[in-house]
Amino acid sequence: MSTVIELEDTWCAHNYHPLAVVLVRGEGALLWDEQGRRHIDMMGAYSAVSHGHCHPRLVKALTEQAGKLAVVSRAFHTAPLGAFAELACRLTGMDAALPMNTGAEAVETALKAARKWAYGVKKVPDGKARIIACRDNFHGRTIAIVGMSSTPQYRDGFGPFPPGFDLVPFGDAGALAQAITPDTAAFLVEPIQGEGGIIVPPPGYLAQCRRICDERRVLLLCDEVQTGLGRTGRLLACEHEGVRPDGITLGKALGGGLLPVSLFLARREVMDVFRPGDYGSTFGGNPLAAAVGHEALRVLLEEGLIERSAELGVWLMQALQALHSPLIKEIRGRGLFIGIEFDADKIDAAIVCAGLAKRGILTKDTHRNTIRFAPPLVISRDLLVEAVEALRLTLDELIPSHPRTDDLSVRG
Repeated sequence: MSTVIELEDTWCAHNYHPLAVVLVRGEGALLWDEQGRRHIDMMGAYSAVSHGHCHPRLVKALTEQAGKLAVVSRAFHTAPLGAFAELACRLTGMDAALPMNTGAEAVETALKAARKWAYGVKKVPDGKARIIACRDNFHGRTIAIVGMSSTPQYRDGFGPFPPGFDLVPFGDAGALAQAITPDTAAFLVEPIQGEGGIIVPPPGYLAQCRRICDERRVLLLCDEVQTGLGRTGRLLACEHEGVRPDGITLGKALGGGLLPVSLFLARREVMDVFRPGDYGSTFGGNPLAAAVGHEALRVLLEEGLIERSAELGVWLMQALQALHSPLIKEIRGRGLFIGIEFDADKIDAAIVCAGLAKRGILTKDTHRNTIRFAPPLVISRDLLVEAVEALRLTLDELIPSHPRTDDLSVRG
C-alpha cells in the first residue's frame, strides 16, 4: 500500500472511500499518479475542473493576484470583486451577486434570501415560510440542506433538522403546483439532477415550473453549482428551456479548479432583502477568489468551452449508445454531463469504475447504479475515444460472451 494512502487512512476521517490511486500532477484532462502512470479524468471533480487541470490563464491569474493581495475582510473594498460580480450578472441576466466560497454556502444563501423575501416582500407570517425541493436532490451537506434530502445516508445521525421544507418528485410540475401554499417562499431545483444519477427531466418541465411559480408568486431558484458554466452545453442548464430563474447558485467551476468560489445571483427584489450585518463570510468575495472567478468566466467564453461541451457531448452520447451492452440500462445527460446507468441485477457500477481505473480512466459511481462521464470541457475527442474504448473493454471483460462493438462512430 502507498505511504500516502496509509497516512490518509490513519489520520483522516473516513468519510470518503477513494480509489487506490495517488494523484500528483494534472494538465488539461489528464492526471498522473505517483508511479508516473497517465489517467484520463472523466469526472472533472464533479464539474469543479471544467477548465481542465492547471489552466495556464487561471494559474497566472491566481499567482499574480496572490502576489498582490489575497484576503482582506469585506469591511473594505478591493479591486477584483466589482468586475467579477458585474461579469457574472451580465452573463446570467441577474441584477446582483453575493459571493461565498462553496456551493453549499451559495445554496444556504439562497435559502436565507428566499425566507427573508417571503417575510419582507410576500408578507408570509413570521416563522411560516416554506421552501419546496425535489426528492433525490443534492444541494450540499449542511444541516439545513441534508434536512431536505431524501437520501437516508445523508440524514442518518444528523437530526433534528430545521423545519420548513417540502419535497416533491423531480420532473413532475403538477406535483409542484399541488404542493404550493400561501406560505411557500421558493422552489429550489437542479435543472438536471447530478448526484441523483444525472437525471434529465421531461421536456418543458422547467418552463412549466417557471409559469407555476409566476402564477403563485413563488421564487424559482435554480441550483447550477454542478450543471452551470457550460457543463451541459449552455452557460446555464436552465437556458435549454429559455428559463430565467429568480435566483441562481454557482460554484465548482467558478473557481477554475484552483480554489473554492461560489455566488448566489438574484433579481434586485430578492437580493435587496439583505442589509449590512444580515449575512457575511470571512473569505467570501476575497480578492484572490474574485480574480480567479473573473478569469474563469472569461476563459469559458473566450476559449469556446460552452460550445465545445455541446459539440463533444453529442458525439459522446452517440458513442456510448453505440456500445449496446446488455449491462447498460440507460444513458442520459446533456453536453459533457452524462450518466451511464447499469442493470443492478447484473453488475455494480462500482465494479465498472474499478475496471475503468485499471485502464487509466478515472470516474466514480453515484446513485441509481450510475457512473458519470463529466470530464473537463477542454478534453479532446481523441481522449473521449480512448475513454469509450476503455469502457467497451471493461464491459466485454465483465461479460466475456458480449460481442465486440466495432461501430466506427465510437472510434471517432
